[in-house]
Amino acid sequence: MEVSCKILRRSVYGFLQNYHYFTSSIAFLVFPFSATILLSQAFVPSPSSLLPQIYNRLRILFDAAGFPSSSLLFNILNLKVSQTLTCSIFSLPFTLTFLLFAKASIIQALKLNHNKSASSPSLASILALYKPIFHTYICNCFLILSANASSFCLMFLAFSFVETLGYSTPGFVLFMSATGAVLFSVILANALVICNMSLALSGMEGHGGYSAILKACILMRGKTSMALFLALPVNVALAAIEALFHFRVVREYNIVGKAKPFVVLEGIFIAYLYSIFIILDTTVSCLFYKRLKTESWIIQHEDNYGYIGDKNFEELP
Repeated sequence: MEVSCKILRRSVYGFLQNYHYFTSSIAFLVFPFSATILLSQAFVPSPSSLLPQIYNRLRILFDAAGFPSSSLLFNILNLKVSQTLTCSIFSLPFTLTFLLFAKASIIQALKLNHNKSASSPSLASILALYKPIFHTYICNCFLILSANASSFCLMFLAFSFVETLGYSTPGFVLFMSATGAVLFSVILANALVICNMSLALSGMEGHGGYSAILKACILMRGKTSMALFLALPVNVALAAIEALFHFRVVREYNIVGKAKPFVVLEGIFIAYLYSIFIILDTTVSCLFYKRLKTESWIIQHEDNYGYIGDKNFEELP
């Protein structure tokens, strides 16, 4: 817990070191992605969107697999997965361009601070980092799909096994549904923190793809709880901002039927605030990577040369 709080403090300090750069150039670079994420949630419930089609296809798939269609938990899970897929499809072009380019810019700025360089990141250095980050993100998409498929496969096997034993009472089905939802959340949360770490690793080390994901898994071995704790504050803040956008902008638009100027300005400010927390999330991932890298370096040198003493992880390579 103490180490996690230290990483969060150093992340805020790293953000403040680059305050003007992050809150101006990088925030406006992330802004199109943030606006797309927030706006997609406003258009997701509409009948003309992709949500009903995806929801119905997943429902048919769940029914064919033998999942209890009457279970409220599975209906909620189906709805959340459908919403996530719809928002991801809408925001994919902005993710592959604005978001990944912003992440490359953030990582390059943090690397310059670590090397005590006063110069700002150059376009050539940012483009050099964008390529491995792009490759890693594509691989992360397949990892997320695999995590979802594995979760549903495990739940399908569990329900099929329970059905063969004759345990089909409503109470037991509810218990199994709740257990499946928890299992799905745990697997997906672990996959997401691995994806975040692999993106930070790709930018810090300059190579991407499946090798970055594998190295991220090795670095995070035994540190998953710390990664989840570090991801919790930013993700709670992002969820709160999404709820604020829905309450202040989407709700007002649905009541009035048109976007008033002050509502548009408030929506722009909320999207800008969303961008700031995305920048903080990337900063936390980079500082967490440096911490894991330092611990790996210490363990290696302890094995080779014996105990080397306690050092601040910022002072080590």
